[in-house]
Amino acid sequence: MTAVQHPSTGTTPSTPLPRLQAAPEPERRRRGPAVVAGSLAVGEETVRLGRELAAITLGVERELAGTADKRFADPAWSGHPGYRRLGQGYLAWSASLDRLVDRYEAGGAGWREVERARFAVRALAAAASPTNTLAGNPAALKKALETGGRSVVRGVGQMLTDVRTNGGLPALCDPTAFGVGRNLATTRGAVVYRDDVIELIQYAPATPDVHARPLLVVPPVINRYYLLDLRAGRSFIEHAVGKGFQTFVVSWRNPSKQNAHWDLDTYTERLRRAVAVMKEVTGSPDVNMVGFCAGGILQTLLLNHLAAVDDRSVHSAAYGVTLLDFGERAPIGAFAGKWVTGVARRLSRARGVLGGKSLGSVFSFMKPNDLVFDGLVSQWLQGEPVPAFDVLAWNADAPNLPARLHDQFLGFFRDNSLVQPGALTVLGSPVDLGEITVPTFVTGAITDHLTPWRGCYRTSRLLSGPSTFVLSNGGHIQSLVNPPGNPKAKHWVGGEAVADPEEWRAAAEERTGSWWETWADWTAVRSGPQVPAPETLGSDRHPALTPAPGLYVLDKTPA
Repeated sequence: MTAVQHPSTGTTPSTPLPRLQAAPEPERRRRGPAVVAGSLAVGEETVRLGRELAAITLGVERELAGTADKRFADPAWSGHPGYRRLGQGYLAWSASLDRLVDRYEAGGAGWREVERARFAVRALAAAASPTNTLAGNPAALKKALETGGRSVVRGVGQMLTDVRTNGGLPALCDPTAFGVGRNLATTRGAVVYRDDVIELIQYAPATPDVHARPLLVVPPVINRYYLLDLRAGRSFIEHAVGKGFQTFVVSWRNPSKQNAHWDLDTYTERLRRAVAVMKEVTGSPDVNMVGFCAGGILQTLLLNHLAAVDDRSVHSAAYGVTLLDFGERAPIGAFAGKWVTGVARRLSRARGVLGGKSLGSVFSFMKPNDLVFDGLVSQWLQGEPVPAFDVLAWNADAPNLPARLHDQFLGFFRDNSLVQPGALTVLGSPVDLGEITVPTFVTGAITDHLTPWRGCYRTSRLLSGPSTFVLSNGGHIQSLVNPPGNPKAKHWVGGEAVADPEEWRAAAEERTGSWWETWADWTAVRSGPQVPAPETLGSDRHPALTPAPGLYVLDKTPA
């Protein structure tokens, strides 16, 4: 059983920690009965829906079910008989689709099949909402009348722009509102190492003294690093520097089709080089790390290799919303089927890369109302301006994923190979997560739709070292952009990491504020003594090359 360190004392029990295996896959039942049961369910739901629609048509159902849905907040949906019936009918149909998926699961379908069905049903239901049309949206019609049709003209113009420039989807953010290095990624620093895959940025100290052991921040390869350095007051990197950590971050280069061969070895090797540079620049014999989402996967592969070769260059490792066991149920499992992964693999191989916008579009449809159709209504139907929001600007700035790395990530999703000892070899070392014994700090987010918190909790138990698990409120991105001072922020810190995550949660201590503070306390204990802050960045061997945010985040290369 994995022990959990107290975030301020760092004390741990001395009992050995058992090794955990991957979560078992549910047994599949025979297809014949499942098909029969599915046919019966469709028939029964058709009859039920028909009765509900008949009652709605006759006006028997007076209240609009689901008025908490903001799409139907306009008074016309309750007061106008035509709109009331239209809204009731749509919500009854949507509920019927959801019940069919529930019955599909109850009939013995595997959870990945259920997630695929739920993904398709939710996307279909969101797209079919009457509020996505001008005639079916009373608020948009009122605005058209109030503006003398100018809102419609503006909306059509924005729609044509999005068709030309955004793949036919509503723009999430005004592209002129933010600029990397202008009002995003502005924490002072310099690139102290660059190769063909990464830039390593060292940040200027903000305190007279700093911790002797430096910190490496590892962002996901499918995102730009500056989610962790958005704006002043909303920057994890700024927070880390302010706590006296000598902070470095990896900035991944955006691959092109010529880089299709970049793979797990390529990226893990660059993390190994980054650690070596940090040790040379700071004079520290080892470093701390914090990996976010897919960056945590690469961090784990480095930790595995270092354990295999008895290299103690990493003292501790933290994880932000990272899944290692893809056998745990998660909505992302909707893309783990052989047919889906096969199509995705063929597309990326043909192009050399998986385009960042293509990947972003898929993820947008995991929350279709929030990330697709809300924008369609506000911008295309109501003619409202595209919003200016830093997180959405970052989300729209997605880099590519090289074909080989994409293929390997698909293997994680489809085969859950990361948690099978010996199934992978990276940097010449067979991957066995149980061999990783460094202390870890693992976070999950309670409403995360990409990496559900129970799966993140399992990350803390798959590794053999002492581990602290922290559960944050909010979703996937909201949990990461979670600076201190937010009155709505809270998180839970527990004791012993028992097998059942719900049991852990029931016993966990609720704390107000950001998990960043708890992480900083935990990391400070493992960061060595305070020493005078360096007066310059880099070293004689690794001098400062370019001011932060560097070149690669801007898709530039040195002359």
